[in-house]
Amino acid sequence: MALFELETPAHIVIAWADSEEGAKAVLRENYPTEEAIRVTKRPRDAWVISKAALGITGNGAEVSDVARECLAKASGDKLHAIRLFMNETGVDLEKARKTIESNIVYGW
Repeated sequence: MALFELETPAHIVIAWADSEEGAKAVLRENYPTEEAIRVTKRPRDAWVISKAALGITGNGAEVSDVARECLAKASGDKLHAIRLFMNETGVDLEKARKTIESNIVYGW
């Protein structure tokens, strides 16, 4: 299996697949409303993102598995993810917004 990078108008999705078509199938299965505008087979079996390139400095916010799951369920729709997070955790709107927004840069 190879690691593929799929760019859509809104996201960059990283997926393991046997072929480019298999990678596109992963995208369709998980994000049916997204269309791949670029598919690249990665040259190595790891994906590294520079925190500095994303503007993350210092310790910052912790990665929240609940927030990431809410983002996945919402297919990246921030407002829907915030609602899901509030429902799941019982926190107020401001805390949910900050948690979801701080976890968006980490991917889901």
